Amino acid sequence: METILYVDDEPINLRLFATNLKRDFRVLTAGSAVAALEMLNKNPEISVVVSDMRMPNMNGLDFIKTARQKHPDIKYFILTGFDITKEIAEALKSKLILEYFSKPFKANEIIDTINSNLKAIN
Repeated sequence: METILYVDDEPINLRLFATNLKRDFRVLTAGSAVAALEMLNKNPEISVVVSDMRMPNMNGLDFIKTARQKHPDIKYFILTGFDITKEIAEALKSKLILEYFSKPFKANEIIDTINSNLKAIN
């Protein structure tokens, strides 16, 4: 079972994500970008990261840029409650992230997208 890390500063979102995806993945959660970076260092089995875009101190794309320097083989995705921004569009174009998801999220969309991206590589 693949291990994914979900990063969001809202505790309810962490619980909802984990509850909705726990049948398909081992889900780890982090309440901040700093906590997520620590989890990546301690859990080398993480193969996918889904990060909220808007978080205090470090937004999702800045977190992913930082994480990717040390963990380049992980598949990264953004989850946002807002429309696609120029910054997100550029992250998609440059392949910093593979996809972005909208809140409220659709669990099946996330599961299918992650699985298809993992199969494309394996």
